[in-house]
Amino acid sequence: MRRTLIMLGTVALTLAVAVPAQADPSRHGQYGRATLTGFASLPAQTYVPGSEPSGSLLGTAPSNGITPPFPGQPVQGFSGIVRNHDGTFFALSDNGYGAKANSSDFLLRVHHIKPSFRDGTIKVLGGFNLTDPYGKAPFPLTRQDRKLTGADFDVESIVRTSDGTYWIGDEFGPFLLHFSAGGKLLEAPIALPGVQAPENPYLNGGTPNLGGSKGFEGMARSVDGRTLYPLLEGTVTGDPAGTLRINEFDLRRRAYTGQRWAYQLDSPSNAIGDFIAIDKRRFLVIERDNGQGDAAAFKKIFEVTLSNHGVEKTLVADLLDIANPRHIGGFGDTFRFPFQTIEDVVILDDRTLGVLDDNNYPFSNGRTAGVADNNEFITIRLTRDLDADRRVYS
Repeated sequence: MRRTLIMLGTVALTLAVAVPAQADPSRHGQYGRATLTGFASLPAQTYVPGSEPSGSLLGTAPSNGITPPFPGQPVQGFSGIVRNHDGTFFALSDNGYGAKANSSDFLLRVHHIKPSFRDGTIKVLGGFNLTDPYGKAPFPLTRQDRKLTGADFDVESIVRTSDGTYWIGDEFGPFLLHFSAGGKLLEAPIALPGVQAPENPYLNGGTPNLGGSKGFEGMARSVDGRTLYPLLEGTVTGDPAGTLRINEFDLRRRAYTGQRWAYQLDSPSNAIGDFIAIDKRRFLVIERDNGQGDAAAFKKIFEVTLSNHGVEKTLVADLLDIANPRHIGGFGDTFRFPFQTIEDVVILDDRTLGVLDDNNYPFSNGRTAGVADNNEFITIRLTRDLDADRRVYS
């Protein structure tokens, strides 16, 4: 553990920094080697029924055998997940095709999905688009009808609160976005004080201090439902290399509290994929490298403990070394989740996690070279309990 003094402007700030855990005698740490217990997959070329064409700004060169533009809106890019209590989930698509400039015909959407681990399939039951019918966004949007697109926001994380509404983390601002149960924006986007990405609409020629689309990749809701913990994907200019800010946001006051921690990546070139609560002070985070397929070398889930003294980091699961004694999904004794972007983790019971990839349709090919990745949903079982707060499941 260490505490690091940095300077932002004229203000000195002390950050509690998570130091990577020291090598454990067991390569899998105290949680042991995870075991694959379920596998389900949604074909890459799945589109929202009756939806508008998309991908017109991608050119006409094929990528992994798929040629744009596409006949409909792809059901892709699972960047956030919300568990229901009927075996279904809401899965958030990101901004479309990876950039503000090429995603204006991609409609931001939350998909209602149901995995079947018995037959290895994922059904898309419906979903809802994200819209701004009340004019809450005070800057110009892409569409006159105020349906939100991947050129307006880069949505990457989602939580549901007790009133049934959703808070979504954006990377372009970065902003916090509050939506109704049906996807209508309820408040003006809430900016993170002192931090602006290059896509921020209020930049006005200024200098950004965060990388492009490096905003709120992960966002946890506290177990008491009163607080959000949005986690940046990129390092703010001036912060120690490879540290990512975790901010605290009070939902009742609609304001940041000023409390902040810093998560330390194992390598500055890594990124995070998701951030969820285990209990009052413990969280799960996905940390990954940028490789895919055989080049994937670091895809892990860590337990992170926040305190007044800093941040502790403990390995929970290595997603490139999962035991598969039953050969689930037709894979061998060792199962790998070798995707470039792994962006969803959900606690299913005290020893079982659900994990999903973002398939970056049609660009990623981590499972099979030259073939666009499907959206995969796996379940893994740990060798010991998380001892999670029961409110995690509410």
